[in-house]
Amino acid sequence: MPQVAVVNMENEKIGEVDLSNSLFGVEMKDHLVHDAILQFLANRRAGTASTKNKGVARGGGRKPWRQKGTGRARAGSIRSPLWVGGGTVFGPAPRSYAYRIPKKVRRHALASVLSEKVRENGLLVVESLEFEKPNAKAFLKMLEALGVKGKALVAMKDPSPTVLKAANNIPGVKVVPVEGINTFDLCLYDTLIMTRDALGFLEESAQR
Repeated sequence: MPQVAVVNMENEKIGEVDLSNSLFGVEMKDHLVHDAILQFLANRRAGTASTKNKGVARGGGRKPWRQKGTGRARAGSIRSPLWVGGGTVFGPAPRSYAYRIPKKVRRHALASVLSEKVRENGLLVVESLEFEKPNAKAFLKMLEALGVKGKALVAMKDPSPTVLKAANNIPGVKVVPVEGINTFDLCLYDTLIMTRDALGFLEESAQR
């Protein structure tokens, strides 16, 4: 069973916490992580691309010339796809790209990335995160004390407005409720910082 130190905002060790084997001690499976990321990106697509076909393009209600006797090719509408300004054939239409992968696949992909964070020392557990004022300098000072380099994902059980505002203008830092943790963000950010109560909530949720 993996263990990780619990520290305060000044990076002083307070204790240790045992991590769940089912969430932080599994084998990395790249293909499941790949499937989870593809699903996440597909579900995020707007799907609003749209074109007009021959029946929707404005105009073209009258036959441009008679059928025979002109020497020109037959034409029934100036909005034919063969004409400039005509409708589009097989163009994109508004649609949903969302799909779902099995629940077990999603869970194992998340556990794979969380376990990799532990193996690479990319998981930090903080007793609590509290600021008197929404001050970005104080947040940066905390990150420096924790030795965080690169991008940081901060997961809390109930992020306070003070913490959210403090991190809002810091590039490469994202604060999310623990329910919002996903495989894509975990791969995108170098370090995962979790409060102790967020860690407990995540482990309880994984057992349901």
